Amino acid sequence: MPTLSSTSPSHHRTTHLRGLVEVAAASVLWGTGGLAVQLIREQDRLSPVTISAWRMAIAAAVLLGALLALRRGGELLELARARPRQLVVVGVGTAAYQGFYFVSVTQVGVAVSTVVSLGLAPVLLTVAESVRHRRAPARGRLTVLVAALAGLLLVSVAGHESATGPAPVAGVLLAVASGTTYALTTAAGGSISRTTSPLALTSGMTLVGAAVLLPCLALVDGPRVTTGPAALAWLAYLGVLTMALAYVLLYSGLRVVAPSTAVTASLVEPVTAAVVAAVVLGESLGPAAVVGILLVLGAVAGLGRPAAAAGPVLPDPDPDRG
Repeated sequence: MPTLSSTSPSHHRTTHLRGLVEVAAASVLWGTGGLAVQLIREQDRLSPVTISAWRMAIAAAVLLGALLALRRGGELLELARARPRQLVVVGVGTAAYQGFYFVSVTQVGVAVSTVVSLGLAPVLLTVAESVRHRRAPARGRLTVLVAALAGLLLVSVAGHESATGPAPVAGVLLAVASGTTYALTTAAGGSISRTTSPLALTSGMTLVGAAVLLPCLALVDGPRVTTGPAALAWLAYLGVLTMALAYVLLYSGLRVVAPSTAVTASLVEPVTAAVVAAVVLGESLGPAAVVGILLVLGAVAGLGRPAAAAGPVLPDPDPDRG
């Protein structure tokens, strides 16, 4: 006799909430990355591109080690054989949108780069999903999206009021490229995650990303390696937690939440960065930032209601997974 446990509305709601928590947890880890980069650059003046390359390479090494230890290397080989182009797209896209963002920050400042790149992705994916399903987003979804974007704007501007850049037009264009690439990469990763394990997908993505970024070290100024124990420890933190673990969580969440829901939930990242800066570095949180944080957190909490999620609620492709 068939059971209803894997198809009932309550089961869908439970898996949706689990996926949302996984994406939010990934975003919290990403939000601590800025502090780690700052602490590394206090030890050695490594460029953001150099840090990104080693972060990706460390993540790839750790994930490959995990696959081999678990005797699951065959999953990565099967993924590479079955969907090579999609895997390359996700790996190159992940490296690209991070690179676009870092360069955008140098040209137009953190506030504008963050608002444009992170704010554009949920809008693009919400519109794309509405076109694909031939219906306008529900009022609850639009409310969640508007609240999240308003909160992002307040947090970013309040936290970086004095940030400027030498080439604002180029910086905005790079931020648009970052947000667009982020949206496309998240959608592609969500598609692959439905048919493969998050561990195998993240391993393949970081291998491709490392292959793209490591050759770029020949083009950057400044040191390409560091020997400082503190800097090495923070690099390990970036690779293991903010890349390897965070993306496993993201791709696990994308199995049961729509890409537009995931990128909306990922706005927890700048909120985390602001809170970490206040707690660790003693930076003050003004009233605007506090309101922005509450708006983002309220919006992400609203995503927990399937009717207000920024995209369709997806069934779990593997309800028996642990």
